[in-house]
Amino acid sequence: MYLRGMKLSARNQLAATVVSVELGAVMSTVVMRLDGGQEVVAAITKDSAEGLELAAGDAVIAVIKSTEVMVAKD
Repeated sequence: MYLRGMKLSARNQLAATVVSVELGAVMSTVVMRLDGGQEVVAAITKDSAEGLELAAGDAVIAVIKSTEVMVAKD
């Protein structure tokens, strides 16, 4: 998959729209809505959120990087 013309090794890329950005003292919370209506929340540094100039309505790509996936069931 391509991220703004660049190849990215991560396969887990989800196109989304920023719903909200809450800037904290050090960390920020970014809520993103996927095309299907699901929401993904990311915790990133305040500097990163400001550097990307994130705002509600922005089109973004959520890149999911994880070494494991956990599943739970009642």
